[in-house]
Amino acid sequence: MYHDVNRDKLKFIGQGRLNVDGISEVGETRVMKREAKLLNLVCIIAALAFVALAVLNALSSPSFLTTDNLFVTLVCLLMALMFAVNPLLYLKDEGRLPIPFQKRKALKAGGPAGEHALPQSAPLLDAKGRAVPPDVRSMVANMKQKQP
Repeated sequence: MYHDVNRDKLKFIGQGRLNVDGISEVGETRVMKREAKLLNLVCIIAALAFVALAVLNALSSPSFLTTDNLFVTLVCLLMALMFAVNPLLYLKDEGRLPIPFQKRKALKAGGPAGEHALPQSAPLLDAKGRAVPPDVRSMVANMKQKQP
C-alpha cells in the first residue's frame, strides 16, 4: 500500500501551523469565525421573521383570543426564541452582552467571587504548549494553596 509520508507530518511555515490536510490553522480559525457570524446573522433574521409573523397574525385576525390564533402566535414566538438563543449565547461568550444584576467584581476577576485564579502574568500551559482551560487553572491554584 502507498503511504504518503508528507501527509502524516505537520508542516510549519511563517504564517502559522499547517494541519495534516495542509490547511493553515490560523486561516481555519478566521473561516470558523466568519461562519459563526454568518450563522448568527441567519438566526437573528429568522428570529425577527418569526416575531414579525406573530405580530402579523395578531394584527390580521378579527378575534385574536381564539385557540388557533393563540396557538400560532405561541409557536411563532417559541421559534423566535429558539433562533435567538444561539446568537445571544455567542455574544455572552464574547463578552459583548452585558448581563444585568451581575456584580462587577466577578466580571473583573474572570469568574465567581470564591474562585482563586493564578496570576495572569504567567500563563499556565499544558505539555503541548496550549493554554489551560479556566477550570483546570482553578484546580491547579487550589492544589498550590494546600502545599506547604
